[in-house]
Amino acid sequence: MNKKPNIDESWYELLKDEFEKQYFIEIKQKLDTDINEWIKVYPKIENIYAAFNKTPFDKVKVIILWQDPYHSEWQAQWFCFSVPDWMKLPPSLQNIYKELNRSIWLDIPKSWDLTHWTIEWVFLLNAILTVQAGNPASHAKIWWERFTDTVIKTISDNKDWVIFMLWWAFAQSKKSLIDTSKHYVLETTHPSPFSAHRWFLWSDCFKQTNEILIKNWKTPINWQI
Repeated sequence: MNKKPNIDESWYELLKDEFEKQYFIEIKQKLDTDINEWIKVYPKIENIYAAFNKTPFDKVKVIILWQDPYHSEWQAQWFCFSVPDWMKLPPSLQNIYKELNRSIWLDIPKSWDLTHWTIEWVFLLNAILTVQAGNPASHAKIWWERFTDTVIKTISDNKDWVIFMLWWAFAQSKKSLIDTSKHYVLETTHPSPFSAHRWFLWSDCFKQTNEILIKNWKTPINWQI
């Protein structure tokens, strides 16, 4: 991997010290080892920071946090919950669309690619940025969370009135990184079929997000894909 990552300059200026730390050198070494051993890694190396590149730091209004990328062939994209249009609709994303339809009467999208949300300044962040093909959570212990915890705290420390959408216990464990005196935290269960019925569906999280943005004189998110 190149020494300087392929990441938007606004993020690089805030995070550049992290890229020089020993833990991050170890991340790069692990990725290089996998690639040299012909182990497929998703997303492709050049796309690891695509969510950062689509949503520059100064534009971030809303954050949706997930754990790690999909691990199946072609399914893994660089935005959390997002898959290419020609893939089968993942069950979690189907429930996200159901809640959008229920709470704000959004037409059920015919696209599974969430790129549009990123240019509405929704930062779709995976806490773990890479995964081995067919091996879920395979990069969960290679220090990615130390890096993305820094990302979350950097947003909290350097911005105001950002909405953090924390869906399920893993995401909610990051709440301690967020200054709740100046940011909004919306918590609910994961949109997975195993838990969506317990809270996510009927949570009004998307409706609440837009109400908060309007309250703070910001443009609401156009969730329509």
